[in-house]
Amino acid sequence: MDATLSALPTAQVQIALGERSYPIAIGAGLFDRPDTYAAVPKAAAALIVTNTLLAPLYAQRLQQALAGRYAAVHTVVLPDGEAYKTWETLNLIFDALLSRGCDRKTVLFALGGGVVGDITGFAAASYMRGVPFVQVPTTLLAQVDSSVGGKTAINHPLGKNMVGAFYQPQLVVCDLDVLRTLPPRELSAGLAEVIKYGPIADAAFLDWIEAHVDALRAGDPAALAHAVQRSCEIKADVVGQDEREGGLRAILNFGHTFGHAIEAGMGYGAWLHGEGVGCGMVMAARLSQRLGLLDAGQVERLTRLVERAGLPTVGPILDAADNPGRYLELMRVDKKAEAGEIKFVLIDGIGRAVVRGAPDALVREVVDASCA
Repeated sequence: MDATLSALPTAQVQIALGERSYPIAIGAGLFDRPDTYAAVPKAAAALIVTNTLLAPLYAQRLQQALAGRYAAVHTVVLPDGEAYKTWETLNLIFDALLSRGCDRKTVLFALGGGVVGDITGFAAASYMRGVPFVQVPTTLLAQVDSSVGGKTAINHPLGKNMVGAFYQPQLVVCDLDVLRTLPPRELSAGLAEVIKYGPIADAAFLDWIEAHVDALRAGDPAALAHAVQRSCEIKADVVGQDEREGGLRAILNFGHTFGHAIEAGMGYGAWLHGEGVGCGMVMAARLSQRLGLLDAGQVERLTRLVERAGLPTVGPILDAADNPGRYLELMRVDKKAEAGEIKFVLIDGIGRAVVRGAPDALVREVVDASCA
């Protein structure tokens, strides 16, 4: 670990959910320290779930950190990528648990990005009707968003994250050290989820991101530490008020309605999740403008920031004959749709989000104006 990283203090953000409360530990050099997991339940066995990309980098180090706590530390290695967030991959985890005789106290450790975290959490929620699990996110996107808040799921060919459960982890370990191995494209994808917190909840944080986006893209440790901590604080506050997305928590989906349509329409994995969200935020901002909630200058400001983060701002053509119609079709099967009405997260001035429907005609205008 370099001196700059080791000098960073370890922060802790608490998710306040009564008996389901848990901490998010944020710092450098955390994931392979045995004491990081001191509060995690003991058991006869643990199962590390990771993927083919990360197993050679980190699996053995995590095994060693857990060896003094669990008599057996098993590992299952999943294929890498959004395209594998499926029933078939989920069953690989169940196969590993059942073939090793794992009981209801077995602790699962999700060592990876959003796909590994989501699928491990869903496995933990389902195996023997619920076993403990720990999130060890290895991407910026997972550290600031998907590992926090207990959303677990797999994809269906007709929609993203349509099969899953709300199930909280025991602990989230955001080790800033692992971000150093992230490819630039993955780092940019994570910045989409950082950026979203500004428009929906914290105008001052948006100012800070604009001032530090170049440092974030360069992997500056201090900038990343602040971005992860502030993002987790905002998400913890929202989740603590609305764990199961009955109302307020929906604002965390800013950019996701359009973004999920892009991901599903292109085929999972063609665009990274953060790329879909980045472009989706621009489209949602344009829809906000057409509904009189944002002015053109604010839309341009957000578009410029998304672009500076290395993310796409022009949407793909999903159907040459009727592109807006295809977007609408995909968005109607989004989890946020109600009785066929699409619910959009819109920005009513920087720092405040609202959730509401919009006329199809306006959505069509936005899609036409936003796509190549």
